[in-house]
Amino acid sequence: MLSLRERWRLALWERVPSWGRLRWGLEPRTLAALVVVLVVAAGFGAQHFWSGRPEPVRAPQLVRDGRPMPIAQEPKPSAGPPPAPPAGRVVVDVSGKVRRPGVLRLPAGSRVADALRAAGGVRAGTDITGLNRARALMDGEQVVVGVVPPPGFPAPGAAGPAGGGSAGGAPVSLNSATVEQLDTLPGVGPVLAQHIVDYRTEHGGFRSVDELREVNGIGDRRFADLQPLVRP
Repeated sequence: MLSLRERWRLALWERVPSWGRLRWGLEPRTLAALVVVLVVAAGFGAQHFWSGRPEPVRAPQLVRDGRPMPIAQEPKPSAGPPPAPPAGRVVVDVSGKVRRPGVLRLPAGSRVADALRAAGGVRAGTDITGLNRARALMDGEQVVVGVVPPPGFPAPGAAGPAGGGSAGGAPVSLNSATVEQLDTLPGVGPVLAQHIVDYRTEHGGFRSVDELREVNGIGDRRFADLQPLVRP
């Protein structure tokens, strides 16, 4: 009585055409071995294909002290003070009798005349005799054109001879006065006047009269005496 394996082998051999039996000269045992080899090879090929399929990969997490750290997110912009003007530019407020008054951004080193041109020019008939159009602009300052200042207060942008004044006249400009002109102020000698000029050179000018407190040799009492006599 034939075993089950021999039955399968004979059944497979009977299904092979007669021309194939003659051409190959295969015996049933050899044909069965060949079929087994083909099945095994097909199984290995399927396994190789399955193991090589693409799979999604998660991004690695940062590890510190043995604990995973979440990936940092971009900080959200927070409300705060307006950004400072970019380097090499000044922001000035031009008002009064100009065609387009407003806040202007100009290249560093610009003059009052440049600000007037950027504001569309002075209106016809405006008296600008007291306006020093050659004065260099400071960041954050205001240029008022054609407006009469209150008594005892100089016109904005105006300056006395060589940018200064006297202790009994218009306030002295800290940004343009010479050592000799600063020496005329009460309580200011040649040494202190030179300190003021050195501070102006080192810090690019005075933006407010309050900065005068930072000059070496000026205390609270002397500052109180000088405050009404000077301007930036």
